[in-house]
Amino acid sequence: MKILVVGDTHGDCYRVIEVYKKLSLESPVDIIVHCGDCTSDAKELQARLGVHVAWVRGNCDGGFSDTDWSLLETEAGNFLITHGHMERVDSGMQNIYYKALENDCVGAFFGHTHRASYTEMDDLVLMNPGSLTRPRDGSGGTFGLVVTGPDSIWGKIYRYEDFMSPENISSGGSGKKPKVRGGHLRDLLNYSDRF
Repeated sequence: MKILVVGDTHGDCYRVIEVYKKLSLESPVDIIVHCGDCTSDAKELQARLGVHVAWVRGNCDGGFSDTDWSLLETEAGNFLITHGHMERVDSGMQNIYYKALENDCVGAFFGHTHRASYTEMDDLVLMNPGSLTRPRDGSGGTFGLVVTGPDSIWGKIYRYEDFMSPENISSGGSGKKPKVRGGHLRDLLNYSDRF
């Protein structure tokens, strides 16, 4: 199963749609998991793309119940889907780890921090896709991809700018980094002797 994992879109689905279309060029995405903050975005993605979207409510959706989570069944086992604010993921992953174990899951997808992470703890996969629209980790946005099989789980966090860069497409995915461009601050520093 090929799973696109996103979260914290906060009213902007444009980048998710771009990523979905590019991921679908090789093989279809089976499901999108939206880890909360904004449920309306999850519904819009499902309507526009015609793919099933599994979603949960986040703190900006008014999701403050202990029941605001769900399970995603895969051939590798179940994944817990939660926004993460009720598990206090901004303070660490211990609570979400135990919640996944208590529900016999092989992994958990969560958001809330807007910072991407992919961790394997005692054969349990914990993925926060970060945010494509409002990242707080210094990136230009991130998302997660998970591929499951009967006995396997593979996952990776992608940076939007690396994944969508023309250099990646034209060079066959050589992974060349695009040239860093500066802006107003660079110009100020370069011409500071004029002040």
